Amino acid sequence: MHRQTTAYLHLPPDADLPDLGNRPPFLAIVLAEDDVAEMWLWDAARWLVASGARYVQAWGKDAEAWTEAVDDAALEAVDYEDAPDERRVLVTSHAPDDEDIDEVFWFAKHRAAHPVLPLDAVLIVHIADAPRKEAIEAAYADA
Repeated sequence: MHRQTTAYLHLPPDADLPDLGNRPPFLAIVLAEDDVAEMWLWDAARWLVASGARYVQAWGKDAEAWTEAVDDAALEAVDYEDAPDERRVLVTSHAPDDEDIDEVFWFAKHRAAHPVLPLDAVLIVHIADAPRKEAIEAAYADA
């Protein structure tokens, strides 16, 4: 599967969440390298869904908490009704003990798909004290 655009966003733990502007539906890869406050995690999940994430892969610290928060944010976004297909958000959790980041990137590029939407944009959200843009972009490009 070919992805047209990839963007990298570094967020220090508990940072203000930026306005992502008007984006097409996208696949988000959350690389959680640092611990964050639980309320911030839930706010970030709502922000991802509201910004257009329709597939979220969570890898790193609290990956399962991320998937739970994104699932709940997706339900909240449709008032806990059945989501129309184009508003459905898929979520996968990837524990660092089970999968390394290269495997997550490979899955994102070659297997992750939404049932009805093209996900031609990828947003890598790197949650860490320091950015590693070049290394992470290179690893994604090589996947």
